[in-house]
Amino acid sequence: MLRSEFKLLLDRTLSPHLFKDYAPNGLQVEGKNTIERVVTGVTASQALIDAAIEHGADAIFVHHGYFWKNEAPEITGMKYRRLSALIKNDINLFGYHLPLDAHPVYGNNAGLADAIGLTVERRPLQPHLPLAEAIGVIGELDQAMDAHAFKLRVEKAVSRQVLLEKVSDKPIKTVALCTGGAQGYIEQAYQAGADVFITGEVSEQTIHIARELGIHFVAAGHHATERFGAQSMALLLREEYGLDAVFIDIDNPA
Repeated sequence: MLRSEFKLLLDRTLSPHLFKDYAPNGLQVEGKNTIERVVTGVTASQALIDAAIEHGADAIFVHHGYFWKNEAPEITGMKYRRLSALIKNDINLFGYHLPLDAHPVYGNNAGLADAIGLTVERRPLQPHLPLAEAIGVIGELDQAMDAHAFKLRVEKAVSRQVLLEKVSDKPIKTVALCTGGAQGYIEQAYQAGADVFITGEVSEQTIHIARELGIHFVAAGHHATERFGAQSMALLLREEYGLDAVFIDIDNPA
């Protein structure tokens, strides 16, 4: 597949034009013109690039790419080594941040919701955003469950231990979630009527907010909650477009 065709199918799927993001979405580093073998991953770290080189990849697709707002512009040190490895090996780098969070089928939030067993409601966690641009989701469990039992379900979904702040004996039925570093949305989760809010990270103030509002809180890991989108895109590229696409997980405890 030509690079231009590959970019077009990604843009058609993920609709980056809908989002005001913190980094450019799409082709970030140009490589060879023909793409047959693709590696997907969460972050374009040196370890992922090295794995892609070993795999013989023509392109890398990630959620966390390069050229973030307020990033130092100089190409030195770690940035030089990463870019140099991509360019020397003629590997394309594609990064999709918020569009990959938000996609209702292939996105990080959709994947986590499916793994937990939620029936997702068609209303945004961020009510000020159009539904297509909202990255958080609200869903319902088939049956209400105890917070500790719910914690075990989330741990199974993300394959790691998670932090639970159980604020009461209230069972969990309505779930709000937003993957990654979205702990700041906890008040919106409460206002939406959720019994629990799940995200990747936790800040010191998050626990106080959970306790004072009376909403259970789960921090399940930034990396762990954002593997779903890259995994889903590898499956899509492989099964729908016939590309040799594989997800490579670079472990990160954060």
